[in-house]
Amino acid sequence: MFPRAMRKLCRISCKFNSSCPKPLNENSAQCLFRHFTVSSSSPLEEHYPSIPRTRRTQRHYLSKLLFSLANSALHYKEVHSQVIVSGFQSNIFLNNILIQSYSQAGCLVYARTLFDKMSKRDIITWSSVITMYTQSGYYEEALLVFSDFISSYEEDPNEFLLASVVSCCGRLGSAVKGAQLHCFVLKAGFDQFVYVGTSLIDFYSKGGDIGAARLIFDDLSVKSTATWTAIIAACANAGKSGLSLQLLRNMLETDVVPDNYMVSSILGACSSLEYLEGGKEMHAYVLRRGAKMDVTMTNVLIDFYMKCGKVKTARKVFDQMEVIDTISWTTMISGYMQNSSDWEAISMFRDMNSLGWSLDRFACSSVLISCGSLETLDLGRQVHAYTVKANVDSDGFVKNSLIDMYSKCDSFGDARKVFDCMVNHDVISYNALIEACLTQDRLYEAFELFAEMRDNLILPSLLTFVSLLGASASLFSLELSKQLHALTIKFGFSAGMFVCSILIDVYSKFSSVKDARQVFNEMNEKDIVVWNSMLFGYIQQCENEEALKLFLKLQHCLQKPNTLTFVALIASSSNLVSLLHGLQFHNQIVKVGLDFDPHVTNALVDMYSKCGSLEEAQRMFDSALQRDITCWNSMISTYAQHGEAKEAINMFEKMISDGRKPNNVTFVGVLSACSHVGLVEEGLHHFYSMSRYGIEPETEHYVCIVSLLGRAGKLVEAMQFIEQMPIPPAAIVWRSLLSACREAGHIDLGKYAASMAISIDPKDSGSYILLSNIFASKGMWINVKKLREKMDSNGVVKETGCSWIEINNEVHLFIARDQSHHQTDSIYSFMELLIRHMKGMGYHPRNEDTTFSNE
Repeated sequence: MFPRAMRKLCRISCKFNSSCPKPLNENSAQCLFRHFTVSSSSPLEEHYPSIPRTRRTQRHYLSKLLFSLANSALHYKEVHSQVIVSGFQSNIFLNNILIQSYSQAGCLVYARTLFDKMSKRDIITWSSVITMYTQSGYYEEALLVFSDFISSYEEDPNEFLLASVVSCCGRLGSAVKGAQLHCFVLKAGFDQFVYVGTSLIDFYSKGGDIGAARLIFDDLSVKSTATWTAIIAACANAGKSGLSLQLLRNMLETDVVPDNYMVSSILGACSSLEYLEGGKEMHAYVLRRGAKMDVTMTNVLIDFYMKCGKVKTARKVFDQMEVIDTISWTTMISGYMQNSSDWEAISMFRDMNSLGWSLDRFACSSVLISCGSLETLDLGRQVHAYTVKANVDSDGFVKNSLIDMYSKCDSFGDARKVFDCMVNHDVISYNALIEACLTQDRLYEAFELFAEMRDNLILPSLLTFVSLLGASASLFSLELSKQLHALTIKFGFSAGMFVCSILIDVYSKFSSVKDARQVFNEMNEKDIVVWNSMLFGYIQQCENEEALKLFLKLQHCLQKPNTLTFVALIASSSNLVSLLHGLQFHNQIVKVGLDFDPHVTNALVDMYSKCGSLEEAQRMFDSALQRDITCWNSMISTYAQHGEAKEAINMFEKMISDGRKPNNVTFVGVLSACSHVGLVEEGLHHFYSMSRYGIEPETEHYVCIVSLLGRAGKLVEAMQFIEQMPIPPAAIVWRSLLSACREAGHIDLGKYAASMAISIDPKDSGSYILLSNIFASKGMWINVKKLREKMDSNGVVKETGCSWIEINNEVHLFIARDQSHHQTDSIYSFMELLIRHMKGMGYHPRNEDTTFSNE
């Protein structure tokens, strides 16, 4: 609709021209323009005899035409031509309006051409061009025009012009130009103008300098709503949510009332920070004020509650909405997906579709991810069909979600088809397919995709290296892991704590704990996850003393240990069989309130059992609030290791009556208990009952049965059992039979068992030593010598014997043939005295006990 003055002007013009039809639905400005441009020589004199024939009147009507015409470049050009014909081409007022009109129509070239041809310009002219470039995103051009203004125009800029230029510096991220402009503002005395101050606050906050932004804010004597919004949003986005809320409280004490944009900004900042209390305070303020929330603010509120995990509250806000748009539905669906409420996301997707709403690419992507999480391939295919029908299947987000859905639903072929149909691949699509390859154990194909990705000059992301490092660990390729490590350094990801934590874990798995420690030492910042990774790395390599030393450094750096930290420390105490350390860590666990955590309880049960404290292990088990299968297995194994077979079997029966389903580890403990005390019938019964629980026997279970039969003297039955195994017997199975042959003195069967074990694992010294002890027990020293020579020729080295004992809080380590201990002479003297005393009592050591004793 056009202004009332223009409609009146059109009626007057029609009154003096009988050829003009009555303009019922005709555009009034076009009607006036037609009368005005009939004659190029003297349009006003011929068609408007009753209107004063002055240039001022003509200029007035021309400006009215420019303000009243639709946003059409053609109309502006026609009026521009009339301006020239009428001799107003040098009129600054009309030229300024024309520049603004061309800018609104997107004709930047015409506006700039007119600006360049103007012989005279005022402050509005310069502001119009600078604003035009700023609003169109041409920030460099805006700064260049401002530079020309400073050098060629005598007057000072106004606050609106300076605010636009400061905004340009913020959008460009140019700290140098922004600082120079700030100096100009101070020198020219514009530092107290609210528009300029607000722009400077926004500029410094975008650059991350919240301190400078706060100084400018505090120095302003007059603050508008936009000023408060700028500083509050800046603080919230910088992670200073408490300060942003304090500023909000300060603002509420003034006359400034927050608008919907400010409320939405604060809620958005609280969402990104997952700052629940701050967002709830903002929501409460809006409710107390009684203001009606628009759909945009409500959508931000839903997003806030979803990101804070308050799904029910978000749904309540959604159900109370009077006006709902597509963004409302999409926010709810994506929120359900992000909170793992996948069935709710699918249900809302169906409701939205049934009500006739058009689902956009974001909603479709979220539902596809939910289908993948639920592994519902049929539903995923239906959503895929909908994306084709809605013509959003070509969108990159949807394509990547389809790849993720099909890979998680074990349909790698479909995932590959979607990937191959994509025209433009990005890092997200490659990451999705690489992850799909890893899920399907297509490790080499994952690295082929990475090579293709690099050939296509697509930069990898953090997720790319996380996935590939896991794949290299699965391939047991240390060299490949080092190459990936080098690439993380090249692409700038090596300093991230997440990557470093994975690198420490990978190097530890490859027994390269020194490389893992180097990665750890080179980190500038370490969180508790990184410390835990290094602790577990030492424990995996049985460097338990180093783990304890690392914990001391952890305490000195004031990091707070968590559950996994104490699990690692208790494991190190178990490996060292150090009850003293275990008790100290147990005491710390009680102090920090983690003694009822199931993972900690399981570790403590295992530690006390390995340290020989059965009563404490049982006490920890009884005090556990939650007993998972690991906790039950720990107690069963504890009794089995200490020869308490009946107690182990009773614990197993209690576990079954408690409704727990046993696993592989459970039966290893039960069978070991039967083996230790010779419960042959009961052991075989439990072995054959494994199938009843859906468990297939593994190597460890076969070893237990062979040991059970061998200790009972049933060597032939043990041999037959091995021959009837449905899986190829491992070397440890034959060594178990060999150990039984040693006890029984069965040379022939022992030689056969040893030859089978050595053929499977030629570098293992255990089989040679067991066979050598059999020969030595029979006085077959020539065979012992030949076996020793065979070990040397095959490069088999006997592991060095090692033992340790803790006395008065000090651990003493002893290694075979090592005399580095400071009390070696006293120890050897005591041992000689002890041996003479033993011989005096009639004890004579067996030959096999001393065969390798001097090595």
